[in-house]
Amino acid sequence: MRIPTRFLAAASIAALSLFAGSTMAQEKLIIGTEGAYPPFNNLEADGSLVGFDIDVAKALCEEMKVTCEFVTQDWDGIIPALQAKKFDAIIASMSITPERLEKVDFSKKYYNTPPAVAVPKDSTITDVAGLAGKTVGAQSSTTHANYAEKHMAESELKLYPTADEYKLDLEGGRVDAVVDDIVVLSEWLKSDAGACCKLLTPLPVDVEINGEGAGIAVRKGETALADKFTAAIAAIRANGKYAEINTKYFDFDVYGE
Repeated sequence: MRIPTRFLAAASIAALSLFAGSTMAQEKLIIGTEGAYPPFNNLEADGSLVGFDIDVAKALCEEMKVTCEFVTQDWDGIIPALQAKKFDAIIASMSITPERLEKVDFSKKYYNTPPAVAVPKDSTITDVAGLAGKTVGAQSSTTHANYAEKHMAESELKLYPTADEYKLDLEGGRVDAVVDDIVVLSEWLKSDAGACCKLLTPLPVDVEINGEGAGIAVRKGETALADKFTAAIAAIRANGKYAEINTKYFDFDVYGE
C-alpha cells in the first residue's frame, strides 16, 4: 500500500543554535519536500525520507548548526504551504524560475540538470518532431509541464499529480511519451519498473522555463535565510560533503554548469 505524500517524517540533525550571536539566530527549521520524486526525494514504506535532496538538506542543516525536521507535502500545494508557514523552506528539486521568483525567494542552485523525453521501448518515435499528434505526460505544476506546453504544442499534454502516476501510464501505453528531469527518467529506466521504456532524447534547456537550476525556496522577503542556505551550499561544496553525497547517487557531477 502506498503511503500518502502528506505523511509526516521528521529527522533531527543537530541541536545547536544557528549562527550564534546573529539576530537571525534560529534553533530549528521545518523543511518541506514532496517525498515522491526519486532519486531526489522519496518517502519509503517505513516513513523515512531518502534521496539526494534529503541528504543535501541534512548536510546543509549540519553546516548551519540547526535542527531540521522534514514535512512531506503534495507538489501542487507546496508553495502555498510555504506561504502559509507550514514549513520554513522547500528542498524538493524546485527549479529557480522567473515565475516562481514572483512568489518565493531562493538560495543559489544546489544542482542543475536538463529535461528529457522517455518513450516505450517499442515506440516508433525517433525524435521530438515525432511527438506531434501524440499524447505526452508530465507532472502538473512543474517546469517540465510548462516546457511541454510551449515546445510540444502539437502534442496533447496530459498532467499528473506525481511522477509515479505518469510512469504507470507510460508503461501501460496510455501516453506516448513523458517529459521530466533527465536524472529522474534515467534512474527510473535503470530500475525493473522502468524496463518498459527508454530515453528518447535530452531536451535543450529553456532558461525562461527551466530556470537556473534547483534552489531552496523560502518565503518572499526572507532573503537572510536564503543567503544562509547559499553560504552552506558553498561550504559543503568546498569541504567535500557535497561530492560525497553526489557520488552516493550519481556517476557524474549533478551540480552542472
